[in-house]
Formats: sequence, C-alpha cells, structure tokens
Amino acid sequence: MRKPFDLAGVGLNATDTAIIVPEFPPYAGKIAFLEERMEAGGQVASAVIACQTLGQSHGMRCRYIGTVGDDARGQFQLESLRRTGVDISGVIVIPGCPNQTAYIIVDRRTGERTVLWHRDARLAMTPAQMDREKICEARLLHVDGCDVEANATAARWAREAGVIVTCDIDTMVPNMDLLIQHVDYFIGSESFPGAYTGEKDPFKALEILRGEFGMRVAAMTLGHDGVLAAGPEGFLYAPAYEVNCVDTTGAGDVFRGAFAYGILQGMDLSRALDLACASAALNCTAMGARGGIPTLDQVNALMEKGVRRVNPAYRA
Repeated sequence: MRKPFDLAGVGLNATDTAIIVPEFPPYAGKIAFLEERMEAGGQVASAVIACQTLGQSHGMRCRYIGTVGDDARGQFQLESLRRTGVDISGVIVIPGCPNQTAYIIVDRRTGERTVLWHRDARLAMTPAQMDREKICEARLLHVDGCDVEANATAARWAREAGVIVTCDIDTMVPNMDLLIQHVDYFIGSESFPGAYTGEKDPFKALEILRGEFGMRVAAMTLGHDGVLAAGPEGFLYAPAYEVNCVDTTGAGDVFRGAFAYGILQGMDLSRALDLACASAALNCTAMGARGGIPTLDQVNALMEKGVRRVNPAYRA
C-alpha cells in the first residue's frame, strides 16, 4: 500500500539574515556591506524542500516536523514552507519564543560564508513531542544531529516500521550513538567521522562507522571536493561540479535532500551521490540557503554536461 508521504524530515529550521560583503574583513576590522537580505534556511527544512522540488513533476510529497517561534521570523519560515507545498501539520509553534536565527556573512569574491547563529532553548524538541504516525506515514525519514533524544526516538520508530532513515550530522554531541544506531544512510560533515572514531584517515573512519552500526552507507561531505562514501561494494568518491559560486549557504542541506530523493527513486548509490553533488552545486549559484534549489531538469543537465572537480586523494 502506498504511503501518504515520501519523506518526513525532523530537525532544524532557521531564518537567516545574509550580509554580503566584498571580501571578509580582517580581525577587528571594518567594512561596508553590499546587501542585506532575509532568507529561510535550516538543515532539515531546506533538505525537505530540496527533495520536494526535485520530485514535484511526479507528485512527491514531503513533510517537515519541527518547532518554530511565534515571532515574525517564525512566520517567515512557515510561509516559505507553505509556498513549496511541504506538509507542515507536524510543526509546533512555541508561544512567546523567537525563531532560530542566523546571521550569515557571505564573501562576494568566493561565495564562502561564515555563520553566527542562536537558538532559544525553548525550541528544543523532546521525545514526548514526537508523533509516531506522522513519522511512519513516510517512506523515508531524514533527521539531523540536534535534539538527539527526540530524533533518536523518531529514527527508532521509523526503523521498526521499515522506514528508511537518512541523517545530516556535523558536530559531536552527547549520546549521538543513540541516534546513529538507527540510521541506514549516514551522511556526516567532513570532520565528524574522524571526531567520532578518533581515526584521521577518512577511509578508515568511514569503515569503522559503517561497521560499528551496520549502516548501509556511511558518507562524509567534502565541500568543494564532493563526497566520499563507504557502501556495500566498497568506497565511492563523487567529485563536486564546478559552477559560478555565489553563496555556499545550504549546499550541504540541499545535498542531503537530493540524496534522499535519489534513494526514494531507487537510484544506485553512485547515481544518487552524483545527483546530490549536482543539486548542491546549483544551489550555490544563487543567494540564500534555498536560493538555488534546482529542478530535476536542471540537475540532469548539469550531470550530463558539467565539469567535475576531482581530488585524487579521495579516489579509492
């Protein structure tokens, strides 16, 4: 029987203020900025929208589950989600609380960004706030590494119901193993596998992670170098695509949303990683965490004719 949702995402959203500067100023320096703009972002919320956008031509349905403040920034975030058609019935609005906020300084020369963020403690999700039905109505659950106990509860329910679990984990927090043990497709930041395992060699670190938790795939994003993954048939390296980079904000979030789309479509691992790399690259061609989220046609065009940035160090 077909489930009502293809993907459910549990985790962070944020309302960003992007500040574009001609170049990043030196320590204790001063510089005039070029532009200031408000953008919707956040790890899981952006990943959900990326998946929804890629699947819009064939009726893919995605759901976002998380908390928002009841201030103007929270309303801005909710409107952004509504416009894309994402289901927000699992969103909890916290009264008298500001939404998670980020100030993002973007270097116009390179598109690289520096993030300053704040999240009110009242926005933290608890296991008691999780709704099992809303999670298990989806074919795939995507979680981040924040609010570990709540996300671990959601991931455990998903696993018990035969729902695929993917993740976006970038930093070490206590009890992370409670969550990771329920993940099928682990995608961490470049630093996380080494920090967790104590192994500096990325190949060995991913191998340890995959072996310890019995994941289908353990992967790490590499920024402008692409992604390295340990799967059932060994290691796979997918190089990044070269584009005119305007803003790198949200690239990793879009990568994970696109990867989830690929898995839902039954793509093999190599194809899903390539699609995710292309989607992340295209998002970098516009301002904002979701400014350049591409359609499937745009991604396919880049995959067909795009130039890859290959780092020989990651070739298995």
